[in-house]
Amino acid sequence: MIPDTPRPFYHRLSHSLLSLAIITAAIYFGQDILVPLALSGLLAVLLRPVENWFIRRGMHKVMAILMAVALAITVVAGITFMLSVQLSEFTDDLPRLKQSFNDVYRNVRRWIRREYNLTYSQQEQYLKKAQAQTLESLQGAETLGMITGPLGTLLLMPFYVFLLLYYRTMLLNFLIALFAKQHFKRVREVLGQVKSIIQSYMVGLLIETASVAALNSIGLLLLGVEYAILMSVVAAILNLIPYIGGIVATFMAVAVTLINHQDVGTLLGVLGVFIVVQIIDNNLLVPLIVASKVRINALVSIIGVLVGGALAGVAGMFLSIPAIAIMKAIFDRVEGLEPWGLLLGDETPEENRPGLFRLNRRRIRIKEEGSNSE
Repeated sequence: MIPDTPRPFYHRLSHSLLSLAIITAAIYFGQDILVPLALSGLLAVLLRPVENWFIRRGMHKVMAILMAVALAITVVAGITFMLSVQLSEFTDDLPRLKQSFNDVYRNVRRWIRREYNLTYSQQEQYLKKAQAQTLESLQGAETLGMITGPLGTLLLMPFYVFLLLYYRTMLLNFLIALFAKQHFKRVREVLGQVKSIIQSYMVGLLIETASVAALNSIGLLLLGVEYAILMSVVAAILNLIPYIGGIVATFMAVAVTLINHQDVGTLLGVLGVFIVVQIIDNNLLVPLIVASKVRINALVSIIGVLVGGALAGVAGMFLSIPAIAIMKAIFDRVEGLEPWGLLLGDETPEENRPGLFRLNRRRIRIKEEGSNSE
């Protein structure tokens, strides 16, 4: 029997990069199928304890899954109904909002003419050019995909969640059977860790979202801002997109407030509320509720969000963090992939004990000497 020889570093690196390229291409070209499946997988893992609770009460598995899915649909429908009521009020005020917007628009045009010496006709030319470019970018099949994509996802996800919960055991056995028997224990350990990460992350995310919505609502209601609850809930939903969502939500709230309240004090108050809530979220809620479950450094998180957005849009940005967390759980437990897990983690040199890197180099040296002796 020919003994196994360790593969060169460039050989292992090329295989890793090739696998990464194949996975990236698969996500990009198959996002219409993979994104709904991934979102349904997150919901299925989140609803697993709910299903188990119904089963412990003597309910049949199929009925327990149906009840869990129905409960999730009811919660989503309730939030949607609340937002629709707020949106109806917003729609009723559109004539007044349009007049306020026109007033703001005229003030901005006068300011631009005064500060930058651009006549009204020149401003209109720039505006028409920007509108033409925007319309061109929205035309074609991509626009249809943007409209029908979310609708198709919403219609398919309840069926996906039901089937993933129903065939859960079969899918897990399939994943375990892909590996040799000596690796079954480690594969079960990885799958259990992935399940724990997803459940903890999703629960933490729901708690964080509810907390951000409540804090924003309290601050905006105290300021007497119109559509306070609507803006707070939308901002909390946008906050699900790490880093980028909070910035977009702040600009959106300031813009809507500017249309209704042109008082500088109110605008500064709204901006202050969102900044304070973001500080509380980033320094208290996220570390205690979310980051304690998903140990990923900020650099990888930002890059992952941008890559997820480039590959699969907003859904890809949302899925990026749990996907990176799952990859880290796998990398930490697969021999040869530990460095990638170290790269994704948030362990800084200040947190390492003295001599840790020297100890790691010593272990590497011992491993190399052992392989050479064989």
